[in-house]
Amino acid sequence: MTTKTEITKDVANKKINVTRAFAAPVEKVWKAWTDSSILDKWWAPRPWRAETKSLDFKAGGLWLYAMIGPNGEKSWCRVDIKTVSPQQSFTSTARFCDEEGNPDASFPSMHWITQFSATVAGTNVDVEISFDNEVDLHKIVEMGFEQGFTMALGNLDEVLEA
Repeated sequence: MTTKTEITKDVANKKINVTRAFAAPVEKVWKAWTDSSILDKWWAPRPWRAETKSLDFKAGGLWLYAMIGPNGEKSWCRVDIKTVSPQQSFTSTARFCDEEGNPDASFPSMHWITQFSATVAGTNVDVEISFDNEVDLHKIVEMGFEQGFTMALGNLDEVLEA
């Protein structure tokens, strides 16, 4: 199954929408998004890799991880998990931070709604990312979000096939 990541920008509403189909059942795709041992295998675009420091995947929980570059450089991120409907959806706020999870105010917050739905061929994942203002949306796009997230979702295809 060949899949394509579809990314659309809705600048007027300060949102990025991402849709991707996967040739795997919802249970397997959900686990890949919520289990750190699997997340670390696909989340970062190559040649970067993700490394989880901690993950408590529940409403009110936190995922603290680093994206580690090919020369050992680290970009820390925290994801505050707001709501969880198992194997259906979760909402979260993601932001760059330091190694202890203290947010870096020079980078925007990204508010995610991630939804999973079964299809005849597998699973659709729909992500809506909203921003506090248009400037924040443009900053994330300029940082390479579209290319990076597309690459990461391609990595997930490989993980699900293995």
